[in-house]
Amino acid sequence: MTSTTPSTPPSPAANPEPLAPIAYDVFAKLDLRVATIVSAEPHPNADKLLKVKLDDGTPEGRQVCAGIKAWYDPATLVGKQVIIVANLEPRQLRGEISQGMILAATDLKDGAVLTEGEKLGPDGRDVVILTVATPVRPGSKVS
Repeated sequence: MTSTTPSTPPSPAANPEPLAPIAYDVFAKLDLRVATIVSAEPHPNADKLLKVKLDDGTPEGRQVCAGIKAWYDPATLVGKQVIIVANLEPRQLRGEISQGMILAATDLKDGAVLTEGEKLGPDGRDVVILTVATPVRPGSKVS
């Protein structure tokens, strides 16, 4: 009789459980758009946020505050086209208005271990903003 060592189950962040299904009409309420980053700088009152100005195809553009400071140098973001949630209600984040959300994927770095309920800092996970493969006009709808 041979014994086998059970394999270590994947960590919750590496293989998250899917959320409950939603109706299509709920999903359709999201307004996903392409926006071009015009400028990015550290948020003046928050260690983890960047203040990002976007060309979203509207005359005035918009500003969002994104929790990506630990993963991105603001200067490297200028000119990138990102996917945003354009119809979130604006909200104040530490004294700055945020008018949407830049979408990003989170992944554990090789060798990182996450136990249930634990959050890893920048040394344990990667955050990658979602971009487009080919440039498109700012404000283009994502579907």
